[in-house]
Amino acid sequence: MSGKITSEKIEFKEKFIERYSKLTDFEKFKEYSLEFLRRSIRVNTLKTSVAELKKSLEKNWLLEPIPWCKDGFWIEHKGEEKEDENGNIELVKRRDVGNIPEHQLGYFYIQEAASMIPPLVLQPKPGDMVLDMCASPGSKTTQIGMYMDNEGILVANDYKYDRIKSLGLNVQRCGLSNCVITLMMGHLLSKLQENNKEGVFDKILVDAPCSGTGTIRKSLKTLRIWNPNVVRRIAGQQKQLIDTGFKLLKKGGTLVYSTCTLEPEEDEGIISWLLDKYDGESEESKCMKAKVEKIELKGLVRSKPIMEFEGTKYNSKVKDCLRIWPQDNNTEGFFVCKIQKI
Repeated sequence: MSGKITSEKIEFKEKFIERYSKLTDFEKFKEYSLEFLRRSIRVNTLKTSVAELKKSLEKNWLLEPIPWCKDGFWIEHKGEEKEDENGNIELVKRRDVGNIPEHQLGYFYIQEAASMIPPLVLQPKPGDMVLDMCASPGSKTTQIGMYMDNEGILVANDYKYDRIKSLGLNVQRCGLSNCVITLMMGHLLSKLQENNKEGVFDKILVDAPCSGTGTIRKSLKTLRIWNPNVVRRIAGQQKQLIDTGFKLLKKGGTLVYSTCTLEPEEDEGIISWLLDKYDGESEESKCMKAKVEKIELKGLVRSKPIMEFEGTKYNSKVKDCLRIWPQDNNTEGFFVCKIQKI
């Protein structure tokens, strides 16, 4: 691992410890959550090839392939020998990957290794009609557009103007020409279906806003603001988003739901809710049904989904969801589910 975050202000709330001790090996989770996150990049094949970028970067940078993404690499500077004020020679390593020309030209995107998983699972293809419902800042949007090879239509939506600015800049930098950017609350996208009851999109990504407990190692403020009441409130918003996305999906289409949180109410709980609504005897399920598909990614270590938590049993089909803890692959924690509309 790449070094411990040192700060006297870091502390885990008692309720957090109690809760997460029920979900995983808390000491191992804490150990990895307080380690610096390895920097990783994804090659943008719209502008260059993996081989060409490796040739360019490997003069000064060490690249380690990410097993589950052929375009992804962990990156570390080789270091430069510099003399300090006492005349001693020390090896200085750069961390400002974003300042090198290849990044500014859009040849690669700085993207966490686990964040590359949802677009891989979505499997967008050239000619598809795709929606990225919560798109900013654009890591997954640009990955989706890359797989589409700029053919078809990619709608990238977000709900705040400040977030749209960064999304637009990244879409432009990475050379996407088939992307339409929209600004609205995700659940209001249902208006797209007013005159089309058969669904609009072939593929939809709902990378939902969440409590972010999988990202502690790069955002320590998550620990300070964590609150079980906030988790329940966010879960209500996530239900609106996934329900809207599922209705906008064409029959036979694929929806991927993902979060960077490890809270069961925001992960398995959301999928369980959707399955109960569209996979049972309800009125809605007479017209459309949701089916969870198993996710297989070579080289990715996964943990068992949470089937029951604090007295709540989830739909048995959440067993095919993908849950990864920071200690599984030395990445962020992430949750991903692949759903087909039938």
